[in-house]
Amino acid sequence: MADDRPLVLFVDDEQPVRASVEQWLGLSGFQVYVFDDPRRTLEYVGPDFPGVLLSDVKMPGMDGLDLLRETQSRDADLPVILLTGHGDVAMAVEAMRQGAYDFLEKPFLPERLSESVRRASEKRRLIMENRRLRRQMSNDSGIASRLLGTSAAIESLRRDLAELAKADVNVVIVGETGTGKEMVARCLHDFGPRAGNAFVAINCAAVPETMFEAEFFGSEAGAFTGATGQRIGKLEYAHRGTLFLDEIESMPLVLQAKVLRSLQEKVVERLGSHQSVPADARIVSAAKLDLSAAVRGGGFREDLYYRLNVAELVVPPLRERRSDIPLLFEFFSTEAARRHEREPRALSSSELAALMAHDWPGNVRELKNAAERHALGLGGRLTASQVRQDAPSPGLPLAAQVAGFERQAIETAFEACGGDVQAVVELLDVPRRTLNEKMTRYAIDRRRYLRGE
Repeated sequence: MADDRPLVLFVDDEQPVRASVEQWLGLSGFQVYVFDDPRRTLEYVGPDFPGVLLSDVKMPGMDGLDLLRETQSRDADLPVILLTGHGDVAMAVEAMRQGAYDFLEKPFLPERLSESVRRASEKRRLIMENRRLRRQMSNDSGIASRLLGTSAAIESLRRDLAELAKADVNVVIVGETGTGKEMVARCLHDFGPRAGNAFVAINCAAVPETMFEAEFFGSEAGAFTGATGQRIGKLEYAHRGTLFLDEIESMPLVLQAKVLRSLQEKVVERLGSHQSVPADARIVSAAKLDLSAAVRGGGFREDLYYRLNVAELVVPPLRERRSDIPLLFEFFSTEAARRHEREPRALSSSELAALMAHDWPGNVRELKNAAERHALGLGGRLTASQVRQDAPSPGLPLAAQVAGFERQAIETAFEACGGDVQAVVELLDVPRRTLNEKMTRYAIDRRRYLRGE
């Protein structure tokens, strides 16, 4: 069964039905294997089976409901679509209760069948990818088990991160809020030569300016009002380990010179003391903006910038790695369901569309919150308005709203045209070059919409 098309096993005791369904699904982009005996399909069904099972209900010997029960005992997440010419409500309810993915009554519209199979195939693909990631996380302690995703952007980040982790140099991590900058920093520490020592984090934006020196350098008893005992500063505590300076752009300018001196000399003097103590730490900084721009604007010292920025890692926002959204959401929601002892809830096609249409200003953190709500069943089915609950403001600028509508229109066209670029050009009545530019701008991958993928 070596084929990159989505796989479908179809069982029906009527040869004409087998022939017509095989032909239609084959033309729709699926790899189809047909059987006249349900028991033969069981040779292929198991936890590693990557496809979808499509079965008639009324058959001699083992019927479709028996087949459903048997496949569910082998893999409860396997999508099974049942067909029947004897449709009744009771049978449909029982089939869905037992775990059937869908239930179609003959005669059915071919388009309805292919759409159901396509959605089931996408669900199965996500399940299999999720399982692969779980195995990887349990068997692999590497970076890939921390930074999840299969997009080109995240794979490139993992490669650069693996190289820099071994280099033991100071690194600046640039990325929007919620992209996972601290996770990247922890990977630099955990997979580098200082992994056996402390990882110390300090949020420069959260420390009051009057307390920054004491927090960073430490203090002796009596150094200032309220200093009743000796306190070890963050830099000293990170000796031989890693100091993570989050939101480094918020560090007060007047303190940057003192920080630079300690980093250059690899020593620190606690407030109220004249004795220098060793403080040799790898410095990993994180910023929401390009620090070089802050240097040009006079808000950040140039000499400190070059001390910190031996190398730079850019963490892509979620909107630039849209192909990772379904996988990450499925992973987070499954983890949340397990944590709260709930049954995992599957995503419908409309819910998936709502996820893909959102811009995710809060990035992975926002996606994780949405997945948690979904796992808990808060608010019922996931809608576009619920997806937007974590957005930092109730509205968006007109340009952003227009861009969102434009991207959604292009994605809808690709969905309707099965990923055919020329068909989308004709449907939207735009030049091919214009479409290519917009696909690049909105990170739209036409392969997502190829029939059956």
